Amino acid sequence: MPSTVLVGAQWGDEGKGKICDLVAGDFDAVVRYSGGNNAGHTIVVNGKKYGLHQVPSGIMYSDHVSVIGNGCVVNPKVVLEEIDMFEADDITTKNLKISGNAHVIMPYHIDLDGAFEQKLGKKNIGTTKRGIGPCYQDKMARIGLRMQDMLDEALFRDKLETALARVNPELELIYNLPIYTVDQICDEYLPMAERLRPYITETSLLLNNMIDEGKNLLFEGAQATLLDIDHGTYPYVTSSNCTAGGAITGSGVGMKNVDRVLGVMKAYITRVGSGPMPTELSYESEAGHTLTEEGYE
Repeated sequence: MPSTVLVGAQWGDEGKGKICDLVAGDFDAVVRYSGGNNAGHTIVVNGKKYGLHQVPSGIMYSDHVSVIGNGCVVNPKVVLEEIDMFEADDITTKNLKISGNAHVIMPYHIDLDGAFEQKLGKKNIGTTKRGIGPCYQDKMARIGLRMQDMLDEALFRDKLETALARVNPELELIYNLPIYTVDQICDEYLPMAERLRPYITETSLLLNNMIDEGKNLLFEGAQATLLDIDHGTYPYVTSSNCTAGGAITGSGVGMKNVDRVLGVMKAYITRVGSGPMPTELSYESEAGHTLTEEGYE
């Protein structure tokens, strides 16, 4: 079984989580390589439904490695909520690994996401307002904080001070929102960092070592092809490369190590967020109403 990338071939909500859960048993690791908790992968185990936003769907397999790769952005609070949810149901998370290079979603990212969407008005992108875009913006501006930064308090404080010097004037002067202090964020994030410390590692090395050992990887895409930042219906897209190519940069494995792509589609198309959809049916139409009700859209 070759290492495989699983992607949505439309605008999201194609059922990637379900398909990932169906095929994950054939692989040794499941790797999320892009996006953050703006994903929503639903799987059902023993009659119970789980909605996964941050943790890979492969977590249900106790002998599999589940990886949140360097191309992801991570909300520590959401990860811990999902870990607690699984542990409460005796589903082990001991094989969950989080890249130390993955960037951290901060509270000001969430504030800025919502404020900018509101400012755009009718031209809004239709984001989930979970801070994904602003977190990727800081990553590209080279003032972002990474998961490994939280493990060193002095380093975390120093980098946070630099980030807040840019962010606070924007919050206060442009959006009339409260500003943040270094202590305020440290009080919230450093305790979460200690809980997450056992999970944070150099996942690129881990994955390449697994490949060298003959193990097979499943790369679990989030969002979908037509929402890719470069190849989607820009500007109504997400902030990451969620096509198959993103699996390479988002995980740190070489291109030669991936030789199959599974595209997931629905028999009909739906769109997540704002933006054009030429074939859209209104809910009031008979066909639109039926598809909405039968498909739980």
